[in-house]
Amino acid sequence: MIKMPFIPVSQPFIGERAKELVNECLDTGWISSQGTYVGLFEREFAKYVGASFAISVTSGTAALHLALMALEVGPGDEVIVPDLTFAATANAVLLCGARPVLCAVESATWTMDLRDCESLISPKTKAIIPVHLYGNPVDMNALLKLAESREIAIIEDCAESLGATLNEEHMGTFGTVGCYSFFANKLLSTGEGGMLTTNDAQLADRIRVLRDHGMSPEKRYWHEFAGLNYRMTNIQAAIGVAQLELLDEFTSLRTHQELLYKDLLSGVEGIIFKKEVDGAKPVNWLMSLRLVSTDESKNIKTLHQWLRENNVDSRPFFFPLHEQPPYFDNREALKSTNILSQSGLSLPTFIGLKDEQIEQICQLITRFMTTNI
Repeated sequence: MIKMPFIPVSQPFIGERAKELVNECLDTGWISSQGTYVGLFEREFAKYVGASFAISVTSGTAALHLALMALEVGPGDEVIVPDLTFAATANAVLLCGARPVLCAVESATWTMDLRDCESLISPKTKAIIPVHLYGNPVDMNALLKLAESREIAIIEDCAESLGATLNEEHMGTFGTVGCYSFFANKLLSTGEGGMLTTNDAQLADRIRVLRDHGMSPEKRYWHEFAGLNYRMTNIQAAIGVAQLELLDEFTSLRTHQELLYKDLLSGVEGIIFKKEVDGAKPVNWLMSLRLVSTDESKNIKTLHQWLRENNVDSRPFFFPLHEQPPYFDNREALKSTNILSQSGLSLPTFIGLKDEQIEQICQLITRFMTTNI
């Protein structure tokens, strides 16, 4: 039997249009943050998601950090963060000197448990960061009801959910600020990079100043605040402009991939997919599933190894934050996250992945689950 070529979990797509715009940047010499593509990318991105303002930055982590800084989150404040997320969500809180308070995650949706979230709100709670994990929207309408009566800011972590909607409104436009990542494995990629969105003009201005060393836009080299250099380059923005032109096509293709995976695996006992809240339209950032089997030999670790042996890459879910040293928390309600984390796996999902490859991957998973390997 001939092994099929290695299939990675993700693979960035650049395209000829992006190369054209990058070459234009190189030809004109405008390669730093002063070029015209930065502003164009911000305007077109804001239009795409339906936000009043968009501010480009160096990464999704920088977006979260700036959002917290602009909202004056600092020592003595608490920010509620889901227990199952990439560490950047909690790290941004710690970098502001505030305390991340870990919230339980629902086993069905894989997103923030709003009942637990409500129980964690205290007089010190300055913000809540819902994460639309693996492209699945949080029930933002319910969360906003919790926050608005208490005047708590909502910072949406949309690193994995660009293009996802709830009642036809884009994620990142419900809260006070939306934060996006353009890392290489995201639906839209600039290599590294990120974006903030908001409908608050004063907040947008403050974010821009903080992004540029805290320097006054009216008086050069005069600093109103202690800021940072989180500016996106013109080259990155040029790639972003080109990718934004294709984003609907990317989203449609990834949706097709998810539906094909689900169709081929839906009858396999022990395979569970994420549940969507009413009115949600997720995006397929990474095709992810849970494996729940009474057979102890059928677990995520052995499935991951089986796929690897057959030249297919896969990725386990994030470790719960509460188990990791910087965020350790032994609260009983968080223990359920361990079960979710240990049963989750992400499969290959990228532009260029062929239907035949998805069929081969699903055949391998079906064989693993239904026979003695």
